[in-house]
Amino acid sequence: MLLRPLGVPGSGSRPDRSCPATRSVHRSVLTGTAVPVRTGVRLAVDVGSVRVGVARSDPGGVLATPLTVLASGPEAKNELAKLATEADAIEVIVGLPTSLSGREGAAAAGARKFAVDLAGRLAPIPVRLVDERFTTTEAHGALRRGGKDSRARRQVVDAAAAAVLLQAALDAERATGRPAGQPVTRGASA
Repeated sequence: MLLRPLGVPGSGSRPDRSCPATRSVHRSVLTGTAVPVRTGVRLAVDVGSVRVGVARSDPGGVLATPLTVLASGPEAKNELAKLATEADAIEVIVGLPTSLSGREGAAAAGARKFAVDLAGRLAPIPVRLVDERFTTTEAHGALRRGGKDSRARRQVVDAAAAAVLLQAALDAERATGRPAGQPVTRGASA
């Protein structure tokens, strides 16, 4: 049986965040206290030079699943804007690739620029940058354990990495009561 989280209307419309009944309440894994979690669909994006992986959460903000893989390029942002509008997303998370030491290189600069451009297209839907270290590695491992060979993994790993990123962001919000990552200001320089 499928249960709809409290406060999520069946029509897919955005719940009224000012009403306490539209927030899911979860127990923080850190403190054991009740933490309100925003309800609503979130999308996550794993930006690559060849492909852009996209994942989507359920309306309760509990579970992330791979959605699709888009070809990198200008049309990817238009398609993401369409997906966010169709899903009535409350936010879009863009993965920020950093090194193990936390340093940002060319890939991070590209992800920041992508996020700023996307924020301009999606306004007023917020865009957030979230550290994506190890997401692709975790996605490859999960797909390998699921029986996918390297050729089959190549076509879906970006969406799986976006799902790993989104699940980490959802779990962080559940633990802290605050959205994960840093907000992207549209029009800001990369």
